Amino acid sequence: MSSVTTTMTNKKNKSMQLPSFFYSKDLRLIFFGGKGGVGKTSCATSAALKFSGLYADKSFLLVSTDPAHSVQDSLHCDENLPSNLKVLEFETQKSLDSFMDLHKEKLRQIALRGTFLDENDIAKFMDLSLPGMDELMAFLEITQWIEKNAYDCIIVDTAPTGHTLRLLTMPDLLHKWLEAIDTLLAKHRYMKKTMSGSYKKDEIDWFVLNLSKDIKKAEKLLKDYKKCLFVPVMLPEDLSVKETKRLVEALSRLKIPVQSIIVNKLFPENSCILCQNRRKHQVQFISAIKELFSDYDIYGLARQPTDVEGKENLLHFWDHVDQDLAHDKLTLKQVEQKQFPGTNKIEINPDSELFLFAGKGGVGKTTLACATAIYLANNKGHSKKVFLFSTDPAHSLSDCLKQPIGAKPTQVTENLVAMEIDASEEFDSLKTEYETELEKFLKSISKSFDFTFDRQVMERIMDLSPPGIDEIMALSKMMDIFSKKQYDIFVLDSAPTGHLIRLLEMPEIMDQWLKSFFNLFLKYKTVFRLPKVSQKMVKMSKQLKLLRNILTHQDKSGLFCVSHLTNMAFEESRDLVSSCKNMNIQISGMLLNLATPETDCEFCIALCQRESDIREKFKNCFSDIHQCVVYDHGELGKLERLEQLGNNLFVN
Repeated sequence: MSSVTTTMTNKKNKSMQLPSFFYSKDLRLIFFGGKGGVGKTSCATSAALKFSGLYADKSFLLVSTDPAHSVQDSLHCDENLPSNLKVLEFETQKSLDSFMDLHKEKLRQIALRGTFLDENDIAKFMDLSLPGMDELMAFLEITQWIEKNAYDCIIVDTAPTGHTLRLLTMPDLLHKWLEAIDTLLAKHRYMKKTMSGSYKKDEIDWFVLNLSKDIKKAEKLLKDYKKCLFVPVMLPEDLSVKETKRLVEALSRLKIPVQSIIVNKLFPENSCILCQNRRKHQVQFISAIKELFSDYDIYGLARQPTDVEGKENLLHFWDHVDQDLAHDKLTLKQVEQKQFPGTNKIEINPDSELFLFAGKGGVGKTTLACATAIYLANNKGHSKKVFLFSTDPAHSLSDCLKQPIGAKPTQVTENLVAMEIDASEEFDSLKTEYETELEKFLKSISKSFDFTFDRQVMERIMDLSPPGIDEIMALSKMMDIFSKKQYDIFVLDSAPTGHLIRLLEMPEIMDQWLKSFFNLFLKYKTVFRLPKVSQKMVKMSKQLKLLRNILTHQDKSGLFCVSHLTNMAFEESRDLVSSCKNMNIQISGMLLNLATPETDCEFCIALCQRESDIREKFKNCFSDIHQCVVYDHGELGKLERLEQLGNNLFVN
């Protein structure tokens, strides 16, 4: 450990002990989660190493469920790991392929037994029923490990908040899915019993029953405070505090145990004006954290001047835990420095119709998306009517703009409207419309037509829709607004990298799903007439084609890759750039955010040196992409400050 780190973390009169979860000997499952960029991976990876050392007689699995993995990057792919610790970056597609190889024939037989659909129809829906569902496959896999007692304890490095909550609500989704499957089997059981006088459970029935039992066991484990814990990780910053509050409230509703909360990246107490101002900014939130989370154990961890990577550094991660969070009240003046210095300002194309902000969680996508939207809306040279929207399940526009932004367009400035699109609500609306129209149709058919079981199948067919469709519904809603031509430019605050890539790929899957429905409506038009839903799906198909055309047209859209000057953010940026190039999506520029200004402070010098080395990696790897360094601007708080940031990012 460096002398800077030692000086920073060795504080007098502080309680230094491991968090309580390290002493939970019955623990089987522990999640580390929170807003992107708070240090979940470092906490999870170092905790796994610590657990394996404390309990040498037990076996541990460290697994990442984030589509944009960084566990191996954190460990530097270190092969010299403890013998009782296994590390796995969860590969959704491999698990999906394995699941379908093992069970596809059973699923096909289930569908054939219980509906009027023929084998070709079933094959289409079976192929489309599970793609891209990171949360679902991760939950099923973890369930199997626990059921088989494959490991004594599983440590999970999760995706950012919104998608992690989707993973934890998987039991409910799977119960609905199994209910839909059981409905498909009901007709077969009835016919068998009618013809033979009895019915004996077969392989298919046992498959459904056993899967249902596994899910119930996993659901029970998630709520067992002795065996399962969720550890929220946060920063002493406004957006992080608000998102953690929502996360803890959601976990409470789900009855998932929370005992400890980690407050990460606390700045040191030293004579540096910049460090003290950063620390002063954190102090105001620590009081709020203590009050908001008074029912939980709160542990502080110091910010490190170098990346916490590699086995040796990670082993020391928990050496200086601060459970007191006793910060002095600082009254220093604000640092007198250029607030938004930038290099190589980006020339933005004012004729573009869509801009996406993408990158690793916590790099500042929301802030930069808001600043850009305000810049475009207020720029005197070419002011535009701008629509700013978010598809991230964990929305932050309201927190950043300091005003309520919801599922309806909200006026922010004269030329700027913002909206946080509720993806689940959009899909629920489609399902409600489907159910209403289906009920009306079924009442109109002949009473003599035996439709008892097929009716139930049709009522549940939406439960076999591709998971992830709700996110596409959000984009479809945006394209509906786009097509009305009320706004000149749309700015998207996207989900973190892995989920954005999935979202950009989903229109193709959605298109296939829509075609399957269209074929179904045409083939069975005499018994399956749903004109309103059909029209809505035709409209959605057209909107998605328009979206794909815009995304691949360099004069109509652009993507800004937002990153930190850290090794893990660099690796994730490589994945994002590669995926965009494969999809022919234009990258307008890279914003290297929250850089440290130069000072004579030993701690800041160490930060600058690390960031300088990584900046060279960005230059060499992305030499064909315009790059702009954005220095740490602290808490913005006002629209005027966001506008100032936008003015310093782009060429007027």
